[in-house]
Amino acid sequence: MKPSIQLRLTQHLTMTPQLQQAIRLLQLSTLDLKQEIQDALESNPLLETLEDGEIREQGRLDAASSKNEAERVAERAAESGSDGADDTMGPDDRDYDVRDTEPTVPTDLPQDLPVDSAWEDIYDSVLPPSSGSRDEESTDVYAQRSAAQTLVDHLVWQLNLTRFSDTDRAIATTIIDAISDDGYLTQSVEEIQAAFDDPEIGAAEVEAVLHRIQTFDPPGVGARDPRECLLIQLRQLPEDVPHRATALQLIGNHFELLVGQDQAQIRRRLKLDEEELSGVIRLIRSLNPRPGSLVADAEPQYVEPDVFVSKRGDSWRVELNPEATPRLRVNADYAALIRRADNSLDNQFLKNHLQEARWFIKSLKSRNETLLRVATKIVEFQRGFLEHGDVAMRPLVLRDIADALGMHESTISRVTTQKYMHTPRGTLEFKYFFSSHVSTAAGGEASATAIRALIRQLVAAERPDKPLSDSKIAEILGEQGIEVARRTIAKYREAMAIPPSNERKRLV
Repeated sequence: MKPSIQLRLTQHLTMTPQLQQAIRLLQLSTLDLKQEIQDALESNPLLETLEDGEIREQGRLDAASSKNEAERVAERAAESGSDGADDTMGPDDRDYDVRDTEPTVPTDLPQDLPVDSAWEDIYDSVLPPSSGSRDEESTDVYAQRSAAQTLVDHLVWQLNLTRFSDTDRAIATTIIDAISDDGYLTQSVEEIQAAFDDPEIGAAEVEAVLHRIQTFDPPGVGARDPRECLLIQLRQLPEDVPHRATALQLIGNHFELLVGQDQAQIRRRLKLDEEELSGVIRLIRSLNPRPGSLVADAEPQYVEPDVFVSKRGDSWRVELNPEATPRLRVNADYAALIRRADNSLDNQFLKNHLQEARWFIKSLKSRNETLLRVATKIVEFQRGFLEHGDVAMRPLVLRDIADALGMHESTISRVTTQKYMHTPRGTLEFKYFFSSHVSTAAGGEASATAIRALIRQLVAAERPDKPLSDSKIAEILGEQGIEVARRTIAKYREAMAIPPSNERKRLV
């Protein structure tokens, strides 16, 4: 064949910078989007928030008002034959001088004040009054931003209030550093002793300091195992607490039987009837096997929802969160400086940033519209969940929403990633509403979320002394028309951190 020139018409998609920006903004979470908007505001002078524009407009109005007021004062001064200064000053302002602002200190001070009095009760305060409201004065900004208190901080605070010698204080500090967040000692006495290069510090001294640490709050802290933790808490209870002595004997001598829940052996060895054993078990169950959890705080992780869902009459309404994304607009003052026929560097700079600002605002608008459409369609599919809870959750996958809205499945995946919806059932991630399905006996489908909710209900209603096995739960669900295999029940149960039936069996 001879080489020749051929003309063909083809179509293909091109990822323009505008499209890439819109896709990138679509998959950002609320926090990442706020950071992206902040970066755009700092780099593009033609972008501004609506609040900034309102403040600037208000400043113009205030300046015009001040100018008009000055003109009126000048007119009155001209009419009265003066410069207008005395007409605008009040009787108190005429004698006020900036140089006389230092407070006057009284010279007739007594040697000391009465015990039951305060300085403000006798002398006026020299501090200027605050311009904030009472609520603002009582708000401690630094306390709001303070770090969360840890168990180590709580123990060190008690250590500083306790009398210790220098050596014992060093040992106590080492012991506190070896206590985990749950309140348990992670090192042995020998390891703590080996940390000191001092032959005079023996294991007995470390053990004595450890016993003093174990008297700190919360009760049970510093224990080396759950058995010792429970014993410490029981010993700190008053002696007149019912069943305290029997509980100490049970945990001290027959802890293995308690862990294995061997009710017959416990009753036989302690010579207890069923009612007495129930009281002992109730007392033990009132103790905390993780005492550190009472003190150790975690930094709160706040979730800002992207949309709000509320019920209005018989319909559900979906609205975007106005606080999630600030309202942007093009700065009219800078845009007015652009001249079409001017090719200077300054004018070209403004033109480029004006185009970028318009693209950015358009991408944000497209993101909000897509987010609202997807959230509305999810609410339409999961209306039963919003009204009746998890048991009414319908099976839903990304393709269902994509087909209903005429979008690509990848777009729905980007929209539902790290996006949250505030509903009467709580603040939930968009992904929460999507779940796999299980076929029912009637030919329908049941959501995996609904099946997990049913399993949770069955476990909560079971008898403590005769818990339901996985096979029994599968049988009960089969009677309701949901055909689920036993291994599927076991998988859902493990995902919800529910122990098997032999571990859920309780004496009371």
